[in-house]
Amino acid sequence: MTYEIEIGRGKRGRRAYSLDDVAIVPSRRTRDPKDVSVSWQIDAYKFDAPVIAAPMDSVMSPATAIALGKLGGLGVLNLEGLWTRYEDPLPVLDEIEALGTESFNPAATKRMQELYAAPVQPELITSRLAEIREAGVTVAGSLTPQRTQEHYKTVLAAGVDIFVIRGTTVSAEHVSKTQEPLNLKQFIYELDVPVIVGGAAGYTPALHLMRTGAAGVLVGFGGGATTTTRRALGIHAPMASAISDVAAARRDYMDESGGRYVHVIADGGLGFSGDIVKAIAMGADAVMLGSALARAEEAPGRGWHWGQEAHHDELPRGDRVNVGTVGPLERVLHGPSNHTNGTSNLVGALRRSMATTGYSDLKEFQRCEVVLAPIQPGD
Repeated sequence: MTYEIEIGRGKRGRRAYSLDDVAIVPSRRTRDPKDVSVSWQIDAYKFDAPVIAAPMDSVMSPATAIALGKLGGLGVLNLEGLWTRYEDPLPVLDEIEALGTESFNPAATKRMQELYAAPVQPELITSRLAEIREAGVTVAGSLTPQRTQEHYKTVLAAGVDIFVIRGTTVSAEHVSKTQEPLNLKQFIYELDVPVIVGGAAGYTPALHLMRTGAAGVLVGFGGGATTTTRRALGIHAPMASAISDVAAARRDYMDESGGRYVHVIADGGLGFSGDIVKAIAMGADAVMLGSALARAEEAPGRGWHWGQEAHHDELPRGDRVNVGTVGPLERVLHGPSNHTNGTSNLVGALRRSMATTGYSDLKEFQRCEVVLAPIQPGD
């Protein structure tokens, strides 16, 4: 059976679907939302909600990582961001907030590149992670593959619980003629903490990442609210198909490894509660959220949202976008909500969708029936 279609006489392509293209079908039973569990566990760490905050400066500070941890999620601090480059990043955040209102603004991009040119200070990595640890929540920090070798010893010495290696795309077989690439399999084998790595956007790259020993794989490529990767590089991976492909890799890797389970974490294009629900339904164990949490009043971006792609020193491929604010972080996650557009009570929406379709926990919900039903105007 093939899903390829002819694009032209010389090229065929596989049809892929975004989360907007699919919908969940109710089953024969319903449940009380209070009877539904949305908890999940990775390695020894259990969380009340399958929500991981993206390591983005507009989303996570040490304070918001602590707040999210106390609300049942996992905050991941960007260890190459403003909080590890500046002793006091608040004036820098003030300046970024005042850079202008246009989405495409070369002058603002240039200034952000200058601000992020300040060096990462290892002592700030240590102090920021220590601040989170002192609050009694799970400590997680993120580095890009390019900076992992340089800073990972500092991160481990600071007592991180979960280590995240996150890039636009991460490969287990990176090839370079000019520098020694990170050997993910050896690196993960030598660590004593669970590692989440990604992004991966297909079956084969995800399977290779699972074989490195990763505890979790991030699924996504250029799908977030701030990225312009599709326009700049021509690369895009529709999330519904990507999550399903990586979930299939998880299943096959379990057979191959004799039962080792690698968690699938959807990362990108999950701005609304319905996107989160459908990501779990397609096979994700948890979701990594950027813009959805950047709308919280406590978010350091103050209603503005940007990723690391926005200040790349050679080829920026992301915008600083105004996502606004909808309320305190607790209300964004757990409600109560007075927004009808899926921007608050994100966990409550997931719980209610599971109850409405008759499923009691996340693993059950991954087996729900879905249909192709592209969103129409007014939906």
